[in-house]
This record gives sequence, structure tokens and C-alpha cells, in this order.
Amino acid sequence: MLPNTGKLAGCTLFITGASRGIGKAIALKAAKDGANVVIAAKTAEPHPTLPGTIYTAAEEIEAAGGKALPCIVNVREEQQIINAVEKAVKTFGGIDILVNNASAISLTGTLETTTKKVNLMMDVNVRGTYLTSKACLPHLRKSKNPHILNLSPPMNLNPMWFKNHCAYTISKYGMSMCVLGMAEEFRGEVAVNALWPKTAIHTAAMDMLGGAGIEKQCRKTDILADAAYCILTKPKTFTGNFIIDEVLLREEGVKDFDVYAIAPGHTLMPDFFLDVEIDTAAVKQERYGRKSNKKLSGSQQEGADGAKVKTESAAAEPSGPVAETFRLIQGAMTEEYVRSIQGVFQFELSGDGGGTWYIDLKSKGGNAGFGKPPVTADVVMSMSSADFVKMFTGKLKPTLAFMSGKLRIKGNMALAIKLEKMLSQLNSKL
Repeated sequence: MLPNTGKLAGCTLFITGASRGIGKAIALKAAKDGANVVIAAKTAEPHPTLPGTIYTAAEEIEAAGGKALPCIVNVREEQQIINAVEKAVKTFGGIDILVNNASAISLTGTLETTTKKVNLMMDVNVRGTYLTSKACLPHLRKSKNPHILNLSPPMNLNPMWFKNHCAYTISKYGMSMCVLGMAEEFRGEVAVNALWPKTAIHTAAMDMLGGAGIEKQCRKTDILADAAYCILTKPKTFTGNFIIDEVLLREEGVKDFDVYAIAPGHTLMPDFFLDVEIDTAAVKQERYGRKSNKKLSGSQQEGADGAKVKTESAAAEPSGPVAETFRLIQGAMTEEYVRSIQGVFQFELSGDGGGTWYIDLKSKGGNAGFGKPPVTADVVMSMSSADFVKMFTGKLKPTLAFMSGKLRIKGNMALAIKLEKMLSQLNSKL
């Protein structure tokens, strides 16, 4: 952990989305120095599923040693931003730091993203960041060491980061473009930088996206709070940078990153927009999978508990690792899985043993096999057969496969997340 230096004592931070998650973690880190924090977020009443309000965050900030000003701000509403900025200046005498943390996410393809969701992401991520920066800049220019910090990624134009969630990518890169433009426009006056995590960060939003158990692959919000603190205590000449949390903290001398892990020792999931290094072990596994495409014996035509696999035609069904995986899935199915998931999944697999396969977790008893499902699928997943086998045997996490572009999902994302939960239970059997 990066120790506090006291450099933010008396400074005023205006943080959007600071009622929970990353925004609150940055606020609490600054509060330990005795900073003033404006909590600009829209949660005034307790949310049915998400923890924290602007008032509970204010209590935590003051308990940590800072002064808090909770302001109801939906960054989609310009007047609410302006009102909060004016209130902050009146209360604390100015604004020294702006953290644009508020963000909206929908990991859906172009045809699956509703106009309402597109508007939300563009309004919160791009327009909200721009308007909040615009409102704060006149006051930031009066500060001795002013900073704007956007929680946005380096702009990676690899098409894989666009193809699965084009609208979300555009909106996050819009925040990054604000860094590019404003850093140059206000060079010498206000530092403007971007911060992004190397790995997934455990927040309430990540729980919703990744489902139960996802936290083991994540780091705590503390790592971003430490990285943000490091940036915000640098001189204003440090500007126009796209910073990755772990890279910066290593440069600052941090050696123990296990302290940031939710479950030290577990494989961490890389975050969006950062290209994953080639996993040589996975490449070897894929090659092995191709070589082991031998015909299954008659005794392997049954599932683990002897249940017959329903297929269109035994002769037409491919043999090999994919077929074997589906037979094991069929044998491991239970009524409990069917009751809890209530979804039909279709898999379009390329490569050896590929074709169309399905898992029906809606019909009584459940079913799995080769061909199209007996009813319309709720979710269609496209990937290589080698990656499919790795995914169903625990060697490749579905969330990682999706984020790295190996898995394309169409349909009900909530059901796709439920399937990941089932996979974690099945892995011990497959």
C-alpha cells in the first residue's frame, strides 16, 4: 500500500460517482490527509441492491479525517453540476482537483444496445465528463496545483475492443479524448490525466457484470485509490498521461501487489482495452486439443450418470473434446441448475468438432447436445471449439474470454452471467 504524505491536506476534491466503489475509495484516501471532498453523485436514497449513498459516504470521509460535502448530482443534468460546483466553492473556497469517475456500462453489441442505453453511456461518460470539467475549470485555474483525473483507458484501436460493445467503447474513449484535448489546451495551467486499472476491480458493478465468484479474479479499489493519490500529488507539469495503476505503483516502489488482491494467489482478470499477453500454456493446450480428436468408444456415448445424450443424429455428431465435453455436461445436469438458470444457450463453434451445439436449462431435467436447441435460444455464444473446451474445463474464464474477444455473446447477458456461475460448479466434474 502507498502511504499518505499529507500533500492533499486542505485541498478540495470534486469527485463524481463518489458514493461507492472507486470514487469513494479515492475520496477516503484523500480524506486521510485532511482533504475536503465534494461527493457529487445521484444516490441520495438507499438503492435496493447497491450499497451506499452520498450521505453514508460523507460519514465515512469525515470519520477518515476529511471534510465532506454531499451533493445530489446526476451528471446528465448540467444545472445539477453547476449548482454543486457553486456550492463547493462557497463551502470550501475553491476546487483543486476534479475526478471524473461517474460511468455507465452496457456490454452489448450494436443491434442489442437500446437507444436508451446508448444515450445513457454517451450522456454520463462523454458529455458528463466534458460538462463537469468545463464547470470546474475556471476554479481549477485559480488553484496552486490543479488536476483533472478521468477514470478512462488508453485508446487502443484494436478492433476487438469495438466489435462486442461498440457504444461502450466509444463512450469510454470519449472520456480519454477529453484528456488528450484538455491536457494540451490547459498545459501549464491544469494537469489532465487518465487512470485505468490493469486488472478487473471488485465493485458492485463488477458483481452485476461477472456474477458470484468473480471477486476472486479482482483487485480491491485500494489500488486505484493509491495510484490516483500518487498522480494528484504530482506537480501540474505531469499532464496528458494515460496511466495504468500497477505500472505507476511499480515505478513508485510498490513491490507487494498481493495486498490489493481480493483472493491472493488467484489468477487476475485483465481489464478492458488492454491487450492480453499470449498465454503459452493455453497455446499448448489448444494444440493438444487438436491432436486428441479421436473417435469416442461406445461406452463414452453416455453422460456421467448414464443418461443418453439427445442429438439430431448419432452419425452426424462430431467426436473429440467438444463432443465429450457436452456428454459430461449432460451427465452433470441437475434439476437445481434448470430451476436456477431457466435459459437456453446455443453455441456456434469454429474449428475441430465445431458446428452448432446447445445447452437447454429451461426444459424439465435439462438437455445438451449437437444441433440447434429444441426451442429458441436465449443466448447465442460464438467462439472456437478449442476455447470452448478450455472454458468448460475451467482453463479459461468466460468473462476473460468475452473481454479478450475470444467469446462473442448475443442475447440475454444476465443469463450468460448465470451460466458462468454454473460453470464454476461444474468444473470439478468436467
